[in-house]
Amino acid sequence: MSGLRERKKQRTREAIQREALRLIAIGGYDATSCEQIAAAAEVSPATLFRYFATKEDIVLQDGYDPLIAEAVRDRPARESWLTAIRRGLADTFAGVYQGDVEAIRQRTALILSVPALRARSREQLDSLAWHLTGALAERSGRSRADLDIEVAAAACAAVLEVAVGRWARDGGELPSLVDAAFEAWGQLTTGPDR
Repeated sequence: MSGLRERKKQRTREAIQREALRLIAIGGYDATSCEQIAAAAEVSPATLFRYFATKEDIVLQDGYDPLIAEAVRDRPARESWLTAIRRGLADTFAGVYQGDVEAIRQRTALILSVPALRARSREQLDSLAWHLTGALAERSGRSRADLDIEVAAAACAAVLEVAVGRWARDGGELPSLVDAAFEAWGQLTTGPDR
């Protein structure tokens, strides 16, 4: 029964986000109210706020960070941290990108165009770094407080942020761009000093 309940919750969450993006595309972010979003998603405002604490959260929250961390954690132990993160991201994007590409593109463009969302998007980067720190610590059997684990996770989250920003600005295929960004970063960290 809990699987059915979770699927229903996920469908409700997706409906709220889908209707929010649709209404915002029509009327603009500032002009779209949470009450309008709730009505369009056929839920009460109280239900909307059980899923999302703020209007910003409706746009910003995506649930990908735990999926990415799990994919990194599940990579073979022999892989380096960088390889595990690159391949974990590729595995995650293979699952979510094709089904959600337009929603991801629309959300990303909205986040970059609305100052309040852009400011709050830093929390997303922090969340991804926190999840990656846990995955790397678990893979290595070390503490998540180890400096090199924290630095690696934060750097990888920043690389992903750059790739997603470039994708939103220039288009193309996000999975390929993410992989290229990690390739560039890997060359910088292993190449000769300049």
